[in-house]
Amino acid sequence: MSGSEPIWIVKIGSSLITQHGRGINGELIDHWASGFARLKAQGVRVILVSSGAVAQGVIQLGLAKRPTSIAQLQAVAAVGQMGLIHRYQAAFEKHHLQSAQVLLTHDDLRARDRYLNARNTLTNLLQLGVIPIVNENDTVVTDEIRFGDNDTLAGLVANLVNADRLMIMTDQDGIFDKDPRSHQDAVLLDESSAANPLLDKVAGDGGRWGRGGMVTKVHAARIAARSGTDTFICAGDRTDILTDALGMNARGTWLRADKPPIESRKQWLATLPVRGQLILDQGAARVLEDEGRSLLPVGVRAVEGNFAQGELVACLSPEGREVARGLTNYSSQELHRIKGCRTQDIEGVLGYLVADEVIHRDDLLPL
Repeated sequence: MSGSEPIWIVKIGSSLITQHGRGINGELIDHWASGFARLKAQGVRVILVSSGAVAQGVIQLGLAKRPTSIAQLQAVAAVGQMGLIHRYQAAFEKHHLQSAQVLLTHDDLRARDRYLNARNTLTNLLQLGVIPIVNENDTVVTDEIRFGDNDTLAGLVANLVNADRLMIMTDQDGIFDKDPRSHQDAVLLDESSAANPLLDKVAGDGGRWGRGGMVTKVHAARIAARSGTDTFICAGDRTDILTDALGMNARGTWLRADKPPIESRKQWLATLPVRGQLILDQGAARVLEDEGRSLLPVGVRAVEGNFAQGELVACLSPEGREVARGLTNYSSQELHRIKGCRTQDIEGVLGYLVADEVIHRDDLLPL
C-alpha cells in the first residue's frame, strides 16, 4: 500500500468486548477509542477487526447460550452487529474519529477481483482518515466459506493491506509456556519467531464466547508474517495498552515475521481455502520447500480430497508436513490417474495435456 504512515491491524476478541458474555464493555471501548485517537495523532493508520456480534446478539436476545446452527447464528449476528457498531461509533465520535463498517466473507478474498476491490476500499478509507471496522459477515456466511475466527480474518487483512503490525488484544497477557489459568508458575513468552513450532504446543483453546484460542492467534501471526507483518499479542484491558505498544513498552508476546514479504499475488493465494492434499515424494517436497520450483506429476505419490482444476491444494511431505500450497492445473480425478507419471506421459494417460506441471511455480506458495 502506498504511503509512509504505518498501518496497524488491531483485533479485539469477543471475551473482551462482551465481558465474557455479560454485555458490551463500554468503558473499555472508550479507552480504545482514546488510544486510536492518540495513534492517529502519531501518524498510525488503524484498521479495527472486531469480534463480538454473535456474543452481543446472544445477550440482547436473552439466549442462554451461543447457537450452533448457521441459520440461528446469522440471525443473532444481525442483531448483535447493530449494537456493537453503534457503541463503537459513539465512542469514536467523542474523539472526532470517523469510522466505517466493512463486512467480509471468504468469497470476497477468494475471487481476485473482489480481493482487489476489498483492498482498494480499505486503502481509500485509510487515506480519508477513516478507521475501518472489519468483521466477518456472519449474517450471510455459510459453514463452508467462513474464516472460522476473527484472528484468521485479522491475519488476512494484514496481508491485504501490507500492514506493519498486527496487534491482537485478548483477555490474556500473551502466550505463556503453559496455561496461566491453571498454572501459577506459567512464564510469559516475550518474543518468538511466528514460525516456531514450539508455539503449537503451548497454545490453548478458545473460551465459551469466542471461536479461537491462542492457537488461532499463532495461526493469524503466521498468515500476517507472509506480508512481513509482526504480531503483538497482549491483554486488551490494560490502561493505555495501545500507546504503550506504540512505545514498545507494553507487556505481551511478539511473534516476528522471519521471512521476506511475499508478492501480492501470492498473498492473495494465501487467502484461498484449501480443497485437497497432495502427498509428495521426498525429492519433490524438497524442491518445493527449498527452491520454489514447479511441481511435476512424477513427484506426487497420493491424492486426497475432491477438487477441481484451479483450486488450492496443500502439498505435504511423506511425513505429512505441509511444505507448500498452490493452484492445481488438474482435478483430483485427473491426478489420481497421472500421479507418478513423467510429464511426457500425461497426454498418453489422459488423452490431452493441460500443462506440464501439476502446480506452476508462479501459482505456488511456499510455507
